[in-house]
Amino acid sequence: MGKIYGRTTADFAAEAIGLALDDAGLQKTDIDGLLLNGNGNLDMDPRLQFSLGFEDLSIMNSMRAFGSTVGSMVQYASLALEAGLVNHVVLVYGDTPLKPAVGAGAAYAARGVWDGMNVLKAVYGEFGGNVPYALAARRHQELYGTTSEQLGAIAVAQREWAQMNPYAQMQKPMTLEDHQASRMVADPFHLFDCCLVSNGAVAVVMTTAERAKDLRQPPIHLKAATQAAPGDNQMSGRDPGIVTGAQQAGEQAFALAGITRDDVDILELYDCYTYTVLVTLEDYGFCEKGEGGEFVADGKLGPGGSLPTNTGGGQLSGYYMWGFTPLSEAIMQARGQAGDRQVAKNDIVLASGNGGVLNFHSTTIWSKHAD
Repeated sequence: MGKIYGRTTADFAAEAIGLALDDAGLQKTDIDGLLLNGNGNLDMDPRLQFSLGFEDLSIMNSMRAFGSTVGSMVQYASLALEAGLVNHVVLVYGDTPLKPAVGAGAAYAARGVWDGMNVLKAVYGEFGGNVPYALAARRHQELYGTTSEQLGAIAVAQREWAQMNPYAQMQKPMTLEDHQASRMVADPFHLFDCCLVSNGAVAVVMTTAERAKDLRQPPIHLKAATQAAPGDNQMSGRDPGIVTGAQQAGEQAFALAGITRDDVDILELYDCYTYTVLVTLEDYGFCEKGEGGEFVADGKLGPGGSLPTNTGGGQLSGYYMWGFTPLSEAIMQARGQAGDRQVAKNDIVLASGNGGVLNFHSTTIWSKHAD
């Protein structure tokens, strides 16, 4: 993960899949389903199947719902498995946006689409994700008095987790003072409020609970997989940047899993920015709307806290693999295989995905228990 050059996206994807198959005790010929997380990355085109050497698949798709795609993939795979259409499905995300001598901030610039109303936004300086997310965070500050220091508490907690994760890109300790001293990217976001850019890949294997019993690793059971796409949240009647699809997807997921939010032991929340974590906590109901800043300020999200969140460092300090960052850490924590950062109570783990500018959301709930 990270600043690793000279390899293609297909290289990373193939290695991740090979590691996942070995982890599960499966052969490539056992796989009859392949789902690719596309997100506009042409390297994750359906023809990647040819490079990977998979044959006679029963389902194959390159899916795109931005950072919430992972939940769609899990949902799709679980429905296909339950219907008996497939036996073993590989879900994979890979990307190589980082290039030598090119800044991380410019890594995704070439993928922008500047037509129609997007051109008008660009004229006024809205490029990429920093500005619209910053506008959402600023609105939250104006409405509820949320502070930059409270956002910084999220970043500091996740850096503490990252220092226990050998895969994390950011190992250097960070204090709240360091956060506040980091350069301003888009007010109110400092550099450490913004996620990393990473080259790499993550692959996950899904199968039925019955088949999983005979595989190499302890099975982790999917309790719920939900999506929400509320629509254009820039409309004034939709409370722009304040209420997200996490509200709908979260409630549906808790109901499907037959649990309440109080049953959740570990949260792995999509964190393209610190604000995304804060607003997701609110919309999942862990605190009231507008109280997110105060809720996170006491360090409860970090090691030893009452609500362990983004335990691998997340995408702020760990690595940026879109929704596969929270998913992969959720599975490791549920297995009890997270090493120094392992949380003792790991019965129920929730992972989220977020796409667009808080437009799309997915929630998955995982457990080491079958029932």
